[in-house]
Amino acid sequence: MAPTSSSLAAPIADDWRSERVERMQRRRLDQRDFQRLQDAGLTRLAVPVALGGEWQNVELSVRPICEALRVLAAADPSPTLVSAMHPAVLSFWLANDSTGSDEWERQRAAVCATVVEGAHWGTVTSEPGSGGDVTRTRSTAVRADVLRDLNIPGRRYLITGDKHFGSGTGVCSFMITTAIPDGEANPALFFLDTRELVVDREQPGFTVAKEWDGIGMAATQSHAVRLERCPAVRVEWPDSLESLLRGAGPVNSCLFTAVVLGVLDEAVSVARGRLAPNSDDMRAYERVEWAKATSDHWVAEQVFEGMLRTLESGDRSAARVAGMRGKTAVAEIAEQALLRITRVIGGGTFSASSPFASWFSDVRALGFLRPPWGLAFDGLIAASL
Repeated sequence: MAPTSSSLAAPIADDWRSERVERMQRRRLDQRDFQRLQDAGLTRLAVPVALGGEWQNVELSVRPICEALRVLAAADPSPTLVSAMHPAVLSFWLANDSTGSDEWERQRAAVCATVVEGAHWGTVTSEPGSGGDVTRTRSTAVRADVLRDLNIPGRRYLITGDKHFGSGTGVCSFMITTAIPDGEANPALFFLDTRELVVDREQPGFTVAKEWDGIGMAATQSHAVRLERCPAVRVEWPDSLESLLRGAGPVNSCLFTAVVLGVLDEAVSVARGRLAPNSDDMRAYERVEWAKATSDHWVAEQVFEGMLRTLESGDRSAARVAGMRGKTAVAEIAEQALLRITRVIGGGTFSASSPFASWFSDVRALGFLRPPWGLAFDGLIAASL
């Protein structure tokens, strides 16, 4: 029997968990973590079978990736969030039909080939003042004959603009972004070759404007960057950016929700281990809050399962709505459950050596950043009407 995605992730998670005290102090990613994910075959879960990976289709392949992310997030959320970006970005090519475009199919195959060769994909798309809406870009792109040695088809451009929340900066081999092409009215999706990027050194066209100093997801290297005529390749989707985002949206909602739920899984498990031996001494308030926290956890699991099953049904329209609702709901539930747990265990949970302080900040950060609450509820309101 072939190993499952969760069984591939489990040994890595066990080692990360054994290093938890040290990992909680990290402000940077470790390239060795991503090499190990690659060696285990986890990065190839988002590569089609015909091209050397495990991906069959959205209906069959999203759940195994989510299961692996959930296992990893329970051990260390920061590298897991960056790892979630990888299939999330590749889903733009995997979850959208080609509509008969040969250029799209050639680019898709070439992008997947980079993963087989060891590339990790990420995103540096959001912009200051955009409210998290990647279509509200002020970056510009002009045609230029660059990146001749990159064996991926697509029109070449030079992009100028400010970006932030570039999770995985310095670790990812390629990063997607948005910009408005010269002579066009609407934004398009592009990707940058960042394989030679060194974060603490100024690069031609790509400068780290501010290193990530977030309270939550502290070791994700979600840096702000300045692009100045930065070489890029256009994603050759033959339709609008909005349609491209719609196709990948349900997949991405499940991927990021898996990370949130993995953190909650671990928080409940560790708290149970601390509370169970002395449960007879718990006060009435503590018992009630703990019971509510475990109920919150159960509800979050049911919501996540509902998201996956809707996606697996093949109804993409229903999956988009379920994804928006489910991701927002689980983010809220996780934050509420972590607050309850910290109340039960006590003030010691907010010491620097306590994982609960980190987990609480991590789930709050995930709720705000994927996407921001305002943007999330814009979508929810539109769906409800």
